[in-house]
Amino acid sequence: MNNLALSSTIFAGLVAAMLSVAPASAQATRTWVSGVGDDANPCSRTAPCKTFAGAISKTAGGGEINVLDPGGFGGVTITKSMTIRSTFEAGVLVSGTNAIVIAATGADNVILEGLDIEGLGTGLNGITVTGNIRSLVVVRCSINRFTQNGINFASVTAGARLTVKDSAITNNANGVNVQNGGANLSATVSNSLIDGNTSFGLGANGATASLNYYNSTITGSPLALSQLNSGQIFSIGTSNVGSGVGSSFVTGGGAPNATLLFK
Repeated sequence: MNNLALSSTIFAGLVAAMLSVAPASAQATRTWVSGVGDDANPCSRTAPCKTFAGAISKTAGGGEINVLDPGGFGGVTITKSMTIRSTFEAGVLVSGTNAIVIAATGADNVILEGLDIEGLGTGLNGITVTGNIRSLVVVRCSINRFTQNGINFASVTAGARLTVKDSAITNNANGVNVQNGGANLSATVSNSLIDGNTSFGLGANGATASLNYYNSTITGSPLALSQLNSGQIFSIGTSNVGSGVGSSFVTGGGAPNATLLFK
């Protein structure tokens, strides 16, 4: 009788321990980060995490990481559908590495909004896409001082799309690069500043790579537009485009699909 009671007590204790662990390992559809958070927290609204890397492991695929207050939240590798959104100053500061790597394993969708991505003159890429991503949307972001690309879009998913809106991509080697990663890659850049990039502002490299732009300023680079290996760039509205430092001129004129052959 005593043995039976002891066994029941042990069993009940094990069940209670398992139940107490389960919530800690569960992933939430919405998580939070704060400049005064802690990655040991569950990343809830009242107990936020400190970094994007800490929060992403606790965020379910298709979920969203929100920024509670200004701070520096570090680089992150994204391997699933995800939104990272901020209405505050949300810094992603790196040195000698990539800031945001998107290496998803499925046909995923990623949204990045309101981020200040800084490479300090030694970072590699501000945002680089090399996996199976269906779409990337970059809204209200600043990407500055990377030695390779502000945005490198080389998804291996056919028909993958990049959208850049209301952003500033400045002082990198290349501004936005659409690379021949998968069939029929396309990008659209609108209402954005592409300035001071030391090689080119906007680039399309490869026969399946195309880039559209409108209502944007592209200046301060040796090449405003770079088309390599049959890549295509189209103006679908009026923009200010400068092919060299300090020069600018209006092009596009609102003519749809007017191909600009800058080599």
